[in-house]
Amino acid sequence: MSAIANETGLGRESLYKALKAGSKLRYETVLRVLSALGVRLTVTPKAA
Repeated sequence: MSAIANETGLGRESLYKALKAGSKLRYETVLRVLSALGVRLTVTPKAA
């Protein structure tokens, strides 16, 4: 968690608060965490 906090520029405690159940997670935070994990979020249309 410390490494992800460093990568995202967020404090470790802030990151824990952002990711806890029931929190209102911001899109920007999601993108930062995913980037720190080395993954990308993509959107694709549903199959017809």
